[in-house]
Amino acid sequence: MEEHLWTSGADNARATTASNAVMIFPFPPGILQGDQIWIHLRKRTGWRSVVIAERRVVRCRDIALLTYRVSPEKPDVPIYKALCASTYLNDDDRWVRLSHQQTTVT
Repeated sequence: MEEHLWTSGADNARATTASNAVMIFPFPPGILQGDQIWIHLRKRTGWRSVVIAERRVVRCRDIALLTYRVSPEKPDVPIYKALCASTYLNDDDRWVRLSHQQTTVT
């Protein structure tokens, strides 16, 4: 699911994200919630490929926290490097993203 967040576009990410989710991106844009997320992601999608490393999962009943290091790339843009964390809720046997956070690595 996390790889699809990077490579499959905003519509795919929206389908697996709670409607009131919160996402935190390096400033700007900063902290976004609800529809603000999709306005931002439409401008920033199009990653051609992604490498995800240092994957970790912490699960407590119906909540899972995923952390990882990401290096996505797309044409004519330097490779972006970040540390990420996403929180998911198992809601009636469907995992939905409640939050996603990125910290740029320089």
